[in-house]
Amino acid sequence: MHWMIYAAVWGSVAAGLVLLALAWDLPPPSTALRAVRRPSLTLADDRGTVFATVGDLVGAPMRLSQLPAYVPEAVVAVEDRRYWEHGALDPIGILRAMAVDLVHMRIVQGGSTIAQQVAKNLFLTNARTWRRKAQELLLTLWLGQHFTRREILEIWLNRVYYGAGAWGIDAAAHLYFGVPASHLLLWQAAVLAGLPRAPSYFSPKANPAAAAARGREVLAAMVRAGYITAARARRAARSIAFPPPTDTAGWFADWAVDEARRALPQGTDAAAATTLDAPLQASVDRAVAAFVAGPARAAHASEVAVVVMDAATGAVRAMVGGRPDQVGGYNRAVWARRQAGSTFKPFVWLAALEAGVRPGDMVLDAPIRRGSWHPHDFEPRYQGNVTVETALARSLNTAAVRLERRAGGPQKVIAVARRLGIRDKLPSDPSIALGTGSVGLLEMCGAYAAFFNGGYRVVPHALRSLRADGRPVALPSDQPTRAIDPNLAAMMVRMMVAVVTRGTARAAAVPNALVAGKTGTSENFRDAWFIGALNGTVIGVWVGNDDNAPMLGVQGGTLPAELFHQIALSIPGS
Repeated sequence: MHWMIYAAVWGSVAAGLVLLALAWDLPPPSTALRAVRRPSLTLADDRGTVFATVGDLVGAPMRLSQLPAYVPEAVVAVEDRRYWEHGALDPIGILRAMAVDLVHMRIVQGGSTIAQQVAKNLFLTNARTWRRKAQELLLTLWLGQHFTRREILEIWLNRVYYGAGAWGIDAAAHLYFGVPASHLLLWQAAVLAGLPRAPSYFSPKANPAAAAARGREVLAAMVRAGYITAARARRAARSIAFPPPTDTAGWFADWAVDEARRALPQGTDAAAATTLDAPLQASVDRAVAAFVAGPARAAHASEVAVVVMDAATGAVRAMVGGRPDQVGGYNRAVWARRQAGSTFKPFVWLAALEAGVRPGDMVLDAPIRRGSWHPHDFEPRYQGNVTVETALARSLNTAAVRLERRAGGPQKVIAVARRLGIRDKLPSDPSIALGTGSVGLLEMCGAYAAFFNGGYRVVPHALRSLRADGRPVALPSDQPTRAIDPNLAAMMVRMMVAVVTRGTARAAAVPNALVAGKTGTSENFRDAWFIGALNGTVIGVWVGNDDNAPMLGVQGGTLPAELFHQIALSIPGS
């Protein structure tokens, strides 16, 4: 008899010690509903469609009474079919899982109820150990004592991770389908219910085929659970369809996020309305993909950057920062600095116009020496006396050096470039006339815009408006400002039209459209540019290699002008 008492006492002590060992590092259960997450930022295109999210997106808290009945039914059918019959724990499921785990001598099968999933997701890690599993059971019992089944299911729906930064059913509904959770259709509810098992794999954005197949599995589970008929499941399955993926806008999205973060208070959820034209971006992506796979590869050109921008405002409509197989990361349209070549000449010509030179004036194209520097033309023979307009159309180097001198020297040219928005360090010697300075494509497009919008400097930008925690956030005031006399801007356009109609950029011409622009090629064919405009839209193209390796004879008037032409065909009115 005494030994039974001792056994009971020491058994209780041992059980208490086991419980203490399991519970000593458990987080306080009272933190169940306090979310700890990264602030979210959503980006919408110019039509209001969300195309990217950053951070953790959380929607409105949803009660079961606010949701269509098939939303919780889909979750229960696929996650815990006997949820309404058992308590917080499912003894049958636990015994089945334990048997499998013992056979394998490790945690293989969870057998988790929805309450157990809530306990694990809110408090614990995903470590598959006996200790973590025992702690999960303790926390599940605590949940069962403090919340009803409906409340536990609501916690699950509002706190589970649905992938792509979306936490909770309402955030997922907005992210994947553009509707609040209260407006989900049956097939949409089935797709979302299938996501938590593997959010990345079953994501409709990343893997539409897998998402559709998983949605059909959930619908079949709902039939087996008696929630819907087989006929209704078949109709819902036929309705599963996802919009085309938009993550090709990743270059633009990364740049827009950087722009938004500079304006946002720390720790706030935000939504940005951007300038992105999604259909145009898709057209640019297709043109670039074909270009990289064909002409660029044949010419040993491995990289490309493109900017499409509204000349009047500086609003960027589309952007490509590299090859299609590496969307995101280093953005060559924004961050790369490459030798401008002859795309810098318009600043020299404008400085000359401001000094009194006119397009019809004559300038000599002949050998010239400035100190020890002896520039020469790309063409083998000099042209002699030509008009200033013809010199730009044919991109004559010695004429450019003479115009730089007539404009007042390198500092005058630098001042013009600065006034139009070029901020990079530029060489303060006569070589500036030939574009020996390194510049960025985005800034060059912004500077060229003044030629095509009547003489106003604009600042390239990605944001139309920004809201943080539901309140408007002031954006930098980048209103267009007068930078060029409108008459001189018109002269510049006239001369850059000649570049396309009878000069180095004939490949950029678009039938029945007025195209103006300038080509540029750096030494040894390391960089090739074309920046031009039609119908009020600036399109800038750079082609080259990250390691500065020479291309096979690629000039600004060849591949870049050809890619400009392909992209220009997508511009309205072209």
